[in-house]
Amino acid sequence: MTVLVNIVSAFGVLVVLPLGLALIEAPGLMPLRRWWLVGAIPGAASVWLPRGGVAVLLAAAYLVPAAWLAVCAGRRFARDRRVTVLDVAALTALVTPLAGAIALVAERGGVRLFGFSLGILALTLPHLHFAGFAAALIAGLTSRAAGDGRMPTLSALAVPVGTLLVLAGYFVNDAAELAGAIVLTAGLWTTAWLLWRSGVARIAAVTVAVTMALALSWAMGEATGLPHPSIQWMAATHGLANAVGFALCALLAYRSRQVGPL
Repeated sequence: MTVLVNIVSAFGVLVVLPLGLALIEAPGLMPLRRWWLVGAIPGAASVWLPRGGVAVLLAAAYLVPAAWLAVCAGRRFARDRRVTVLDVAALTALVTPLAGAIALVAERGGVRLFGFSLGILALTLPHLHFAGFAAALIAGLTSRAAGDGRMPTLSALAVPVGTLLVLAGYFVNDAAELAGAIVLTAGLWTTAWLLWRSGVARIAAVTVAVTMALALSWAMGEATGLPHPSIQWMAATHGLANAVGFALCALLAYRSRQVGPL
C-alpha cells in the first residue's frame, strides 16, 4: 500500500494542485502558481525516503507553498468581506493542503501528531489534496456552471462541509466521521449529477459516484463493525480512481473549456 499511497500523494502535489491553482482566484496566488514546483518537488520526493531528518527537511519545503495558499485564502476573505457558497468551496480548496502538508512533515519525522498513527498521517496528505482541494474546487466550479438552485448550492456547500466534518471526525469518533462521510457523499453525488447533466466531465461523474459509494461503505463499516473494504483495498480503488478518474479528468475538462477562476 505504501508505494500506491506515495504515487497518489506525489500525483496530487505535482499534477492536481498546479492544474487546480489556475482555476482559483485569490490575492497573491499568481506568483505561487509560477513557483509552485519549487516546494512541491521536494515534498513529493520526501515520501520516497526513509523517515528522518532529510525527509523532514524536504517535506518542510512543501509546507511553505501550502502555508502561502492559506495566506491567500485569508487575503481573499479580508478583501471581499463576505462568504457565498462558492467562496466556501474556493476557501476550502485553498486551506486544506496546509493540513495535509503538516501531516506530511509529522509523518516523515515519525511523530504521531495528535496521537494519530503514522499510517493515518500518511493518508492525510492525499485525502486533503483530493477530498479537500480538488473536490471542493470541482464542486464550486460545477455549482457556478449550473447556476442558481438547490442542487448547485448543495454541491458547493456539502463538499467543503463534509470534508471538514470527516477531518473533525478523526478527533471525535467513527460515528462523527461517518456523519461527515454522509454529507461529503451527498455533495459529491450531487456534483456528479451536475457534471453528467452538463456533459462537462462524464467520466469524472461516473467515477466519483462509484468511489464515494465505497467511501460510505468503509465509513459505515468502521462505525458499526459491519464488513467493509480494507484500507489497502480502498487505497487501490477509491484513492486511485478519485485521483485520476475524478480529479484529473474534471480539472482537465474545466481547463480545456477555459472557464474563469472560481
